[in-house]
Amino acid sequence: MEIGVGLPTTVPDVDGRRLVHWAARAEEHGFSTLGVLDRLVYDSYEPLTALTAAAAVTERIRLATTILLAAYRPATPLLAKQLATLHEISGGRLTVGTAAGGREDDFQATGATYGDRGRRLDAILSELRAVWDGKETATGVAGIGPRPSGPGPELIVGGHTPTAMRRAARHASGWIAGGSSATAYADLAQQARAAWRTEGRTDTPRLVALVYACLGPNARDVAERYLRAYYAFIGPKAEMAAKAVITDADSLRETATAYEAAGCDELLVFPCTATSSQLDLLAEAALS
Repeated sequence: MEIGVGLPTTVPDVDGRRLVHWAARAEEHGFSTLGVLDRLVYDSYEPLTALTAAAAVTERIRLATTILLAAYRPATPLLAKQLATLHEISGGRLTVGTAAGGREDDFQATGATYGDRGRRLDAILSELRAVWDGKETATGVAGIGPRPSGPGPELIVGGHTPTAMRRAARHASGWIAGGSSATAYADLAQQARAAWRTEGRTDTPRLVALVYACLGPNARDVAERYLRAYYAFIGPKAEMAAKAVITDADSLRETATAYEAAGCDELLVFPCTATSSQLDLLAEAALS
């Protein structure tokens, strides 16, 4: 199983130069992927811009949106161009992970409708691939570049519902889960494989998951303070998300082993602070 790490675009102590330094150091450590979260109505960095900066200071590490809330972005052809540009600048290293999303204010901020976001995401995924293939958009326009030198960015889809699983099987090469335990993940992975079979696919999904970790002095206090704020929109469940954070190296190694046994192909470890020492601690625990 591969181990990736989150780019800390949403944590309280981040700044722009720390993000760039973190990206370069993550590649030096040998992580497989840099992942980014996506929130609009939050004090965070825009994920595609952050990944473009990361692409400029790295050469090998994959870059992934985990996940991108594509349905609050009002213009799919423009999004397709942005993603293709990032993919080409990085030398073909972009994975586009996306899901329907669960914060209504992100959609309200751009004037996008919230209730039909899943249906619109299906259409967005089809149109992204059409643009990258040089075909017409939904409005009948063709010729939007840059044309990817290969098949274009890999697509993976997140979500735990049957609808999300079907969406992944119809449009993507993989499925990603967030916020589940390794025990729950094993069952979800089986559901994803079953969705692939139901859609008549003969390949198997690339299975990805993410966890939160914070190591070092005062790790639990730092992590819980951040995660309570980040997940405040889900009400009392925010406390559950905060308490689930991994705060010691042994537990991180045990968690990685459990996810691998559950069928996970790549585990993304998301930090709760942007200090460079935190990245070193995560690498020592997860990659040793």
